[in-house]
Amino acid sequence: MIDLHGYGPRLAEGALITLELAVLSLILAVILGLLTASAKMSRSRLAHGIGTLYTTIIRGVPDLVLMMLLFFGGQIGINQVTDTLYDQFGIDLFINVNAFVAGVLTIGLIFGAYMGETFRGAFLAVDSGQIEAGRAYGMSHWLVFRRIRFPQMMRHAIPGLSNNWMVLLKTTALVSVIGLSDMVRVASEASKATREPFTFMIIVAAIYLLIASVSEWGFARLQKRYDVGYGEVK
Repeated sequence: MIDLHGYGPRLAEGALITLELAVLSLILAVILGLLTASAKMSRSRLAHGIGTLYTTIIRGVPDLVLMMLLFFGGQIGINQVTDTLYDQFGIDLFINVNAFVAGVLTIGLIFGAYMGETFRGAFLAVDSGQIEAGRAYGMSHWLVFRRIRFPQMMRHAIPGLSNNWMVLLKTTALVSVIGLSDMVRVASEASKATREPFTFMIIVAAIYLLIASVSEWGFARLQKRYDVGYGEVK
């Protein structure tokens, strides 16, 4: 039996934090992705410009740099704002940037850009004739989106969404550099204390692999659901 030297509970807690971080980041990324895709497909030059600028910056700057910039730079910026409020209005306010929140925001912002490109391609793959038919039947824009465009878009988006989720899951390991006690940081501390890095890192690798495997099964089921009606008739 593997001797974890008492680090088992902390590893389990770190694994839970990692999973929570990944899921919340995914939700934020999907929301930002849909907004970005809509902006880049908009006829508004301002919206299109903002969407393009966002994806260009995010895709061009390393993930680790963005995380440290948001965590450390964000704290400095907030401190400057609160100092100004105190000097000008006597408002004594202190806001501390939480490592977990910073991790969710950073990873969500990063993958929101990638999700935006995934969703944009999926929206463009939807047959415009069906959308026009829906409008011809008197459907509102929202009803056309909910009943026709979104379901068909998801059918095309799921492969890219799945791939982005897998990469996002592995990116959560970066939060250890800003002090969040995820399972990578716990394993690193345990490795230094016990001088058994292989023991702890192989456990972390196995947990990531387990989450990825379950996720892959879930996305396969989701793809099957959205493919209903598009398979070959036997």
